[in-house]
Amino acid sequence: MTAPMIRHVAIIGAGFSGALQAINLLRHEGPRATLIERRPQAGRGVAYSAAHASHLLNVRASNMSALPDDPGHFVRWLAARGQGDGGSFVPRIVYGEYLAGLLDEALARAPDRLRLIHADVEDLKVDGGGATLHLAGGDRIAADAAVLAVGNLPPHPPHGLDPALIGPDRYSADPWAASLADGLGDDDTVVVIGTGLTMVDVALLLDARGFKGRILAISRRGLLPRAHVAGGTVSTALSERPSIEASALLREVRERADAIGWRPTVDEMRPFTQGMWLAADAAQRQRFLRHLRPWWDVHRHRLAPAVAERIAALRAEGRLQIAAGKTIAFDPTPGGVAMRWRPRGAEAVETLIARRVVNCSGPMVDLDRTTEPLLRRLRDDGTIRPDSCRIGIDVDVRAHVIRGDGRRHDRLFALGPMTRGAFWEIVAVPDIRVQTWSLARTLSNAHWVGGEGL
Repeated sequence: MTAPMIRHVAIIGAGFSGALQAINLLRHEGPRATLIERRPQAGRGVAYSAAHASHLLNVRASNMSALPDDPGHFVRWLAARGQGDGGSFVPRIVYGEYLAGLLDEALARAPDRLRLIHADVEDLKVDGGGATLHLAGGDRIAADAAVLAVGNLPPHPPHGLDPALIGPDRYSADPWAASLADGLGDDDTVVVIGTGLTMVDVALLLDARGFKGRILAISRRGLLPRAHVAGGTVSTALSERPSIEASALLREVRERADAIGWRPTVDEMRPFTQGMWLAADAAQRQRFLRHLRPWWDVHRHRLAPAVAERIAALRAEGRLQIAAGKTIAFDPTPGGVAMRWRPRGAEAVETLIARRVVNCSGPMVDLDRTTEPLLRRLRDDGTIRPDSCRIGIDVDVRAHVIRGDGRRHDRLFALGPMTRGAFWEIVAVPDIRVQTWSLARTLSNAHWVGGEGL
């Protein structure tokens, strides 16, 4: 079948994935692009636009180039500004400046081939002739193909919590809100739902804003992200792909970790993880998600050493406590929220009075529960469907979106974290930069250009 002629691509979302897709289309001399972003800022995404100075990248600068064909690009950018070297864990604000600068340069260099529109896409219609985007206010954009680059979606409310009943002063659905510490006193308790990287951001932000009260972070298992070691670990390489069956994989990882340490063991698996996920059947994927995912996440996605030290200090001071348990209900009180919860391994239900609850439970992934209007509309009309694990949008290995009836779109694609159901490891810069590069090559008919295809 002949590939459709694509002269114009509309990209919905101008965070890291969307902005880099547009940049790579220019770099491949591909079709012109229209980048649509509803937020005032483009190029940074939530992770980099809402960061505080205390929030550091959890990957060393040497592996944070946005350009897969130029791995030293970000380090050179840092060095030119005197802001670090390849071993640095730089502030996320700085990385946001780097990304925004790349997009600004692309817009200035080729205004006839790339334009940025700040608008909300309310609907998207795709057929054999292309895609039509319906914007809020009535405008329409016609394109030969469209790319969904919507990033992570906001988390579901915690179990037992009704945001309308609790109210915005007692409950923060946005862990990066500028008002997070407003109205808090030194005798107050803040409950954070989740104990992962976002919880770490919240603890650092509250500390930086002068909050001296108690932070209680709770998750089902009470697992904290592990730390990188200063100076890095010895690089190793596996000669063959690890097992994809959960118990065999766990056994192999434990044996390897006993021999070389857990950090290099996890690191050396990185070239294989997408292939392992693609090779696993639905039952193997579900078993991994149910039993191993929490442990994988805290070992795979680590803290910068300085951040780990600060979190350890907050815990030693008694200002940050980590708990394992399950929330049952949240009821408003005159001074805050009464949280009923059951500690892990206990039968008795406990009640804790908090001044504020902050949701750090992780991004929403199930399309059948999404409140995002565009995705809900596309799901309802069969343009998209959930993947088999219900952790994102169903796509094939080349990022083509799969329709509700199982057929592949030739003119609609998806990128970034919402494609985790197909690729699993697709939430970090090193993975997304390859995905956007590869899709840009496909859309530009530049398959002969260096780098791995999708």
